[in-house]
Amino acid sequence: MRLDIVTLFPDFFKSPLSSGLLGKALAKQIAEVHLVNPRDFATDKHRRVDDEPYGGGAGMLMKPEPIFAAVESLPVLPRRDVILMTPQGATINQQMLVELATGYDQLAIVCGHYEGVDERVLNLVTREVSLGDFVLTCGEIPALALINGVVRLLPGTVGNSESLKVESFESGLLDYPQYTRPPEFRGWKVPEVLLSGNHAEIARWRREQQIERTRSRRPDLFAHWLKNSPFTL
Repeated sequence: MRLDIVTLFPDFFKSPLSSGLLGKALAKQIAEVHLVNPRDFATDKHRRVDDEPYGGGAGMLMKPEPIFAAVESLPVLPRRDVILMTPQGATINQQMLVELATGYDQLAIVCGHYEGVDERVLNLVTREVSLGDFVLTCGEIPALALINGVVRLLPGTVGNSESLKVESFESGLLDYPQYTRPPEFRGWKVPEVLLSGNHAEIARWRREQQIERTRSRRPDLFAHWLKNSPFTL
């Protein structure tokens, strides 16, 4: 997969993109990331990428011309999504990450700044995406979260692909509690069922824990799962 990041701060991505599983995936060319700075496409002598909003108001807006020029400078793969990171977009969830990882060959991600972008930029993008119902200083942070979530789903990134099938949100439920050695730590013991070797009982316990954990921690998610689950409790 090709990932093109339109950003005023390319250096923001250098350390995260070279660390952990994400760094290994890029080193193995499971995905490739290209950084493009819209300031390089500004045509005035001051290389301005922002200006005051018409009608007045606080703050500055990103100008449309450098963003359009930056995106239009990119190669176009057959299955491409042009994404604007904005608090007004659809909130990232696991279903969206799966869709992006399996349905596209190229993601062009525009990182917003200041008070946002000129509304005409929406004619360029095909999807608006948000990290949540809050405002950050830049679009690079949610863009990095999106990239991480997508790349980890690409074949070869995670060593044991089976682990991707049982984690939180993949089944509509939160993940079950997990333990490792020692069997007792500061008086807290590992549940006996996990030490029993009875795989059927372990699977049943884990499913029960997923349901109960989702019910207590995320009633909204539980209600959605209950509505769409073919099973009854």
